[in-house]
Amino acid sequence: MTDSRSSAPLRVGLVGYGLAGSVFHAPLIAATDGLVLDTVVTGNPERREQARAEHPQVRFADTPEELWSRTDGGPGGDGLDLVVVASPNRTHVPVATAALRAGLPVVVDKPLAATAAEARELAALADSRGLLLSVFQNRRWDNDFRTVRKLVADGTLGDVQRFESRFERWRPKPKGGWRESGDPLDIGGLLYDLGSHVVDQALVLFGPAVRVYAESVIRRPGAEADDDTFIAITHASGVHSHLYASATAAQLGPRFRVLGSSAGYVKYGLDPQEQALRDGLRPGAAGAGGADWGVEPEALWGRLGAGESPVTGGGEPVPTLPGDYPAYYAAVAAALRDGTPPPVTADEAAAALDVLEAARRSAAEGVAVAL
Repeated sequence: MTDSRSSAPLRVGLVGYGLAGSVFHAPLIAATDGLVLDTVVTGNPERREQARAEHPQVRFADTPEELWSRTDGGPGGDGLDLVVVASPNRTHVPVATAALRAGLPVVVDKPLAATAAEARELAALADSRGLLLSVFQNRRWDNDFRTVRKLVADGTLGDVQRFESRFERWRPKPKGGWRESGDPLDIGGLLYDLGSHVVDQALVLFGPAVRVYAESVIRRPGAEADDDTFIAITHASGVHSHLYASATAAQLGPRFRVLGSSAGYVKYGLDPQEQALRDGLRPGAAGAGGADWGVEPEALWGRLGAGESPVTGGGEPVPTLPGDYPAYYAAVAAALRDGTPPPVTADEAAAALDVLEAARRSAAEGVAVAL
């Protein structure tokens, strides 16, 4: 924890400048009051040029090991105050472990690890050294999820009975790369990619899982890792979550369908923030919408009702809350300065990995797995 009385920005070292680093982490870090993107770790010349163009003051390192000696951070220091791990999945545990052992707080992109045991080992290491360890689960701040969370919390739906969540795409040809690798060490495939998001959201809404059933298959010719996955969770609360992650959906289903004893809510379409970031827009920047960041048009609002079809206009439109990815790093900055809880904990990530491991076993053996 740093001195909260100082206004000096906290310096961030970002490991990796691929999709996660360049589209999500770097722009959000740069847009957060109290944080500054100090160093990007990449040996790729093209990515260095991209980072330099987007963040002219940034420094560079070829390897994460170059960061570990720079621990004289804090207000007025020239070292680092936080390391963000946005490199390929197989590097998450070793890089996060090295950073923590060097005395640096860490944010790790999801998934934190391949197993819940590894995640809990990292959590124990961070706790033993009094360091922040958080996992980047940006989809908790999607506009539609924020709206569902409010509807569940205020009782609008009554007692929720079934929660359906779909993160579907139509990508009939594999793109290749480590995200679609069949090597178990790469932790590729949709179960651990999009599945990390939909499982985390279900656990946030409805609490611990007690039973998991899954189907996880490879459908596309030439694909090496699962590209069409279904996960059914029975929560201790009694809610049943049906979660879908697919790259082979020729027709996309609703992003959310939440069925309760009083009403149901159906929402189509994806939160606009990822596309805005891909398009080069930035939270709060001129031309990025400013106060309109994360806001979607009324035509995309979900609908609430009972016994009606939203496809034919049934139910009442529900204004979608604005998406708020910037809230994640704002909470990280507050945690570092003031000791407030991190926005996503390693223990929460481990609970999601318990479910993902159970889903992998269920799909392989054709059985339901009790937790």
